[in-house]
Amino acid sequence: MLSQKDFEEILLTNNILKEKELKDYLAKARTAGKKLEDFLLEKKIISSQVIYEAAAKYYKLPYIDLKSRIIRKDILFIIPEITAKAHQTIAFDKDDKELKIATLDISNIELFDYLGKKTNLEISLHLTSPENISEIIKQYHKGLSAEILGEKENSNNNGLENITKEENLKTLAQDLPVVRVVDTLLEYAILEKASDIHIEPTDQEVSVRYRIDGILRKVMTLPKTAHAGIIARIKILSNLKLDEHRLPQDGRFKIKTSDYQVSFRVSIIPTFDGEKVVMRLLPDQAQQMSLEQLGFQPQVLEIVKRNISKPHGMVLVTGPTGSGKTTTLYTMLQILNKPEVNISTIEDPIEYKMPGVNQCQVQPKIGFTFAGALRAFLRQDPNIILVGEIRDNETADIAINAAMTGHLVLSTLHTNDAVTAIPRFIDMGVPTFLISSTINIIIAQRLVRKICRNCIESYNLDAKTYKELEKEFNIPELEKNLSQLGFLVKKQKIKNVLFYRGRGCQQCNNSGYKGRLGIYEIIEINDEISQMILTKASRAELQKAAVKNGMITILQDGFIKAKSGITSIEEVLRVTKE
Repeated sequence: MLSQKDFEEILLTNNILKEKELKDYLAKARTAGKKLEDFLLEKKIISSQVIYEAAAKYYKLPYIDLKSRIIRKDILFIIPEITAKAHQTIAFDKDDKELKIATLDISNIELFDYLGKKTNLEISLHLTSPENISEIIKQYHKGLSAEILGEKENSNNNGLENITKEENLKTLAQDLPVVRVVDTLLEYAILEKASDIHIEPTDQEVSVRYRIDGILRKVMTLPKTAHAGIIARIKILSNLKLDEHRLPQDGRFKIKTSDYQVSFRVSIIPTFDGEKVVMRLLPDQAQQMSLEQLGFQPQVLEIVKRNISKPHGMVLVTGPTGSGKTTTLYTMLQILNKPEVNISTIEDPIEYKMPGVNQCQVQPKIGFTFAGALRAFLRQDPNIILVGEIRDNETADIAINAAMTGHLVLSTLHTNDAVTAIPRFIDMGVPTFLISSTINIIIAQRLVRKICRNCIESYNLDAKTYKELEKEFNIPELEKNLSQLGFLVKKQKIKNVLFYRGRGCQQCNNSGYKGRLGIYEIIEINDEISQMILTKASRAELQKAAVKNGMITILQDGFIKAKSGITSIEEVLRVTKE
C-alpha cells in the first residue's frame, strides 16, 4: 500500500537498509517481476511490522498493533467487511468526539471523509500492518455468525429455517440482528457501486454475491439459519407476502440518506433449497452523464447529436440485456429535455426518475401495454416518445408510424449488432418503405470494464494471445480498417501495438478494472442504405455498405479503446464474442 518512492525513503531514513542493499534488492525484485515491498516481505528480509512502524514515523502518525484486540461489534461494523477488505481499513475504537481508524492506505481521503460524515466524528488515523488487518477481518465472520446462531438458540422453534407462520416471520424480520445483517448487505452494495445483489440458498449455507462492473463476485457466506429471517426482512421492506413461498414475487423499496437515495427492485423466486432473492440497485435520479462520458468516439458523436436533434424519426439502441441501452437513452433524453418539448416515456420498469418527463410503467395485468400506452401518448401532443423496448409487431408498427407522423421516437431492440435491427423489423411485419424513411440512426453497444488507473501497465501481445486473436478475428482486415480510420500507423501490425491492463490493487479489489464504459457501432440511414432496405438487401450486404460509409464496428471501437489504454484487449474479446 506504500508508494515505491515513499517506501524507499522510509527504508533509508530509518536505516532499515543501506543504499547499496536497497539497490541490490531493487534489481532482484525487478528480475522477479515484483514490487520491492512484496519481494522483501516474501523473502522475510524485513517484517511488515518493522516496515509499517517506520512508515508511521515517516508520516508522523501513530502505529497501532491490533493482533490480540477484540473490537466491539458496533464499532467494527461502522466500516462494512467488503469495504474493510477492499480499502484495508478498520474502525477499532471511538468515543463521543472521534473515531479511531487503522489503515494501510493513508491516501484514501474519500473514504475517511465519508466515514466522518457518516458518524459525525473526527477521524483519528493510525497506521497498522497487513497481518493486523487480516486478523481483525476474521472478527466480522465470527461476530456475524455468533449473532445469527444466537437467534437460533433463543428461538422456541427447531431452527430459524423452520419458521413458516406469518406472525413468526414478521417477528423474526424485525429482530435487531436480522435487521442489521440486511442493512449491512445493502450498505455494502451501495458503497461498492454494485448493480445487483444475489442472495442464494444452498443445502448448507446462504451465498451473497454482488454484480460489480458487470461481473458477479462472492462477498459473503452466511449460515443457512439466517435465510428465513433475511428473506422475511426483504419481503417486509418490499411489501410482499410473507407466507408465500411457492410463487415468484416482485417488489420495490427505497433507501434514503443524506449521502444517497437508492431504489431496490426486488425479485424473489422459489428454488429447491429455498427462496432466492435478486435486488437491482437503481439510483433514484439518472446520473448526469454526457455522450462523451458514455464512450462515443469524437467522429461518431456528431452523427449521434445530429440525429437526436431531428424533429421526427426513430433512434434505435440495440444490444443484449445489461449492455447499457437504457443509460444511453436517458443520456439522450437529458440533452433533449427542455421546457419547450413534451416528452413521454413508457417503460418496464421505470429505472430512473427524470424531472420534466412524463414517465409511465406498463401494467400488463390491466391491459396497459407498450402498444396501448403508445396509442394514448399520440393523443397527448408529444414531441418525443421513449419506448422502453420494442418486443412485438403491434408496438413496432405504432412506434414506426409515430416516427413517420412528426414525432421523435427513441427505443431499444434486442439484437447483437446494428445491422440486424433492420431484418428484425422486417420480420415483425413493418413495411420496408416505412423502415427506410423513418429510422434515423441505429446504435449497437456493449459495456466493457475500464482499466484501473491506479495499477495500469503496458505490454505487447504474446504469441499465444495473438494466436487466439487470429482464431476469432480476421486480423489483416482489422489492421487495414484501423489503419484507414487513422488508429494504426500505415503497415503497423497489431502484434507490435502496445496494449494495457491492470495489475490488480486494493483500489480495484485486485480485479485490474474499475468502472465501465460503452463500445459502439452506429449506422446512419443515408440514401444508399435506405435504397438497399427498400430492395430487401441481405444483412451481409447492409453490413458491407455501412462499413463502406464509414461505420466503426463494435470490435474496431473496442480495439481503439484498448490501444488507448481505456480497456483491455481481453475485455473487448469477452464482450464481442458471440
